[in-house]
Amino acid sequence: MPKERQVPQILDAALVRAWCALSLDALGRAREEIDAINVYPVADGDTGTNLYLTVESAAQAVEAAFAGHEPELPSAAQAARAMAHGALIGARGNSGTILAQLLRGMAEVLAAEDARDTADEPVGPARAAGDARALRRALRRAAESAYEAVAHPVEGTVLTVATAAADGAAGAADDCRSVVRAAYRSARTALEATPRQLAVLGRAGVVDAGGRGLVAVLGALVEACTGERPAPALPGPSGAAGSPGPVGSAEQMAPVGSVEECEDGVGGPAYEVIYLLEATDPAVERLRARLDGLGDSLVVVGGDGLWNVHVHVDDAGAAVEAGVEAGRPYRIRITHFGAGDAHTARGADARPVREPAQRAIVAVVPGEGLAGLYGEAGATTVLARPGEPPASGELVQAIRRAHAREVVLLPNDAELRHTAAAAAEQARTEGVRVALIPTRSAVQGIAALAVHEPGRRFDEDVVSMTSAAGATRYAELAVAERQSWTTAGICQAGDVLGLIDGDVAVIGATPGPDATDTLVETAVTVLDRMLAAGGEMVTLVLGDEVPDRVADLLERHVRDAHLAVDTVVYRGGRHAALLLVGVE
Repeated sequence: MPKERQVPQILDAALVRAWCALSLDALGRAREEIDAINVYPVADGDTGTNLYLTVESAAQAVEAAFAGHEPELPSAAQAARAMAHGALIGARGNSGTILAQLLRGMAEVLAAEDARDTADEPVGPARAAGDARALRRALRRAAESAYEAVAHPVEGTVLTVATAAADGAAGAADDCRSVVRAAYRSARTALEATPRQLAVLGRAGVVDAGGRGLVAVLGALVEACTGERPAPALPGPSGAAGSPGPVGSAEQMAPVGSVEECEDGVGGPAYEVIYLLEATDPAVERLRARLDGLGDSLVVVGGDGLWNVHVHVDDAGAAVEAGVEAGRPYRIRITHFGAGDAHTARGADARPVREPAQRAIVAVVPGEGLAGLYGEAGATTVLARPGEPPASGELVQAIRRAHAREVVLLPNDAELRHTAAAAAEQARTEGVRVALIPTRSAVQGIAALAVHEPGRRFDEDVVSMTSAAGATRYAELAVAERQSWTTAGICQAGDVLGLIDGDVAVIGATPGPDATDTLVETAVTVLDRMLAAGGEMVTLVLGDEVPDRVADLLERHVRDAHLAVDTVVYRGGRHAALLLVGVE
């Protein structure tokens, strides 16, 4: 057990901030394990990744809250509301949506505490006892609100674990450390019991993936309050049927069987539909009733006019139309549960299985134009929209769609490294040979595709593609959203930024009446720096809003200033970056 460190002694914004950061770290460590045990409600292997991305959005919102209050600090309630709001707008999957509601329930209680001006109480026994009572109420309200958000609650899931945490906290002493430790112990015990409550878990020999994620988040709360990282493992009962073994140890868990062994039914809805919705409370109640008739796994979380809607349906269009009737849906995500997962039709009426191809390329692309370009080269694509990176389940589905014995996976984003690795590992368990090339930009992916030869031996092809990607430097032009420190100095909101290999290298001026001039000036500086070390080919990928004149000016500059360097231009299309640059 690590030595106890200095931590906040009261329930304040610093504690919320530490909890959020530690939760993200804990889920990052446990993500692959949680993905591996994900068999309910859909065995699509992405619960850990979805929880991680949900908390990542929460952490970004908390940091923004702190930055927005400088030089002062936000209150505990403000930090908790930011954490809950960030989780709400970034919630992924069934478990991520429920976690967002758990955090919202806690934030509601802390907001009520803030309204009573408890923050002005001096630090001492009375304040500590008051904070402990508030934390108990917050955990209880979290569990209650999560149950309210799920249309048909099922025991043996994250809901059961949340209730157990609240029950454990209720009997603890009047200090925050005792409360969080008791909540964590009770949650672990409840998690251990989930295979005996839910038959699908018992048959697979695993605990509930969503509950496992919540235990990680509660463990982070213990660490934030005490400075101690709690032991992650809790042995299952000796000889118990369906015992999951030590919680937190993927190696000791029984391997997940086939979908037929994990699912009670033969099939289920074909699509997962998620969207944010601006709507009134009465409209949302009508929406719940309509969506409940369309499918299952319905979770609607939020309030105060903003909601996150999650449902599994066969008619994705009808689910979206229901949202349009209720209010204004946006950030709509529709995921098809691909071949081989829990929702694939089986039986005598199933279509004949076509013979898999020998080799395929699966790539994440930040723009519809790039998706077309990669598609023309024969790649199966996954579209990444701004602020909405794909989850590992989406990548697994794309690998299944490619229907090949060998797959080369191009994530085209450094932030997707862990997600892509999880997807590759899942696909390997299904018998697909997957090579992950760690491309960090779409232009590196283009370079890799240019040397791809399906007729070569797999290893030779992967080595050649990896070499081409690694020999390609990449850059991106973006617009600064706010004032901040960068590796090139302080930028102001609206400045054009030139990022080379992921770091800000150039800060252009804030665009004036003719934004094209600023964009070109910044791009020229970026190109000159990249080509100073040499290069033979420049690739330019323009976003939808960038005029053709920019490409013409940049091509002319390369031709005049850098001899024997060729330039190729593509349109990234909708959702693409302002400008991507590759130098081979």
